[in-house]
Amino acid sequence: MYAVIKTGGKQYKVIAGEKLKIEQIPADIGQEISLDEVLACGSGDTVKVGTPLVQGASVTAVVLAHGRHDKVKIFKMRRRKHYQKRQGHRQNYTQIQIQAINA
Repeated sequence: MYAVIKTGGKQYKVIAGEKLKIEQIPADIGQEISLDEVLACGSGDTVKVGTPLVQGASVTAVVLAHGRHDKVKIFKMRRRKHYQKRQGHRQNYTQIQIQAINA
């Protein structure tokens, strides 16, 4: 069974037991969380698509860790104008493991 969830402005296709990194959420390590924004869920050839959410569906997950992604380097330059700007950014994330999909 799989589900398509929405969190942090992004959509993820998840299955039970899978680990993934999502946008940072305020939860403690080891805490069980419930993700209620389920857009679709299915198993095999049966798919249940929500309008926009599937009624009564949720995904439970456990928070494994918090961290920061690799640095993204930003370099801006205007040719012939003697303008160069260097900048970096590291996005925060929360790593979770999917426990169960309740459809």
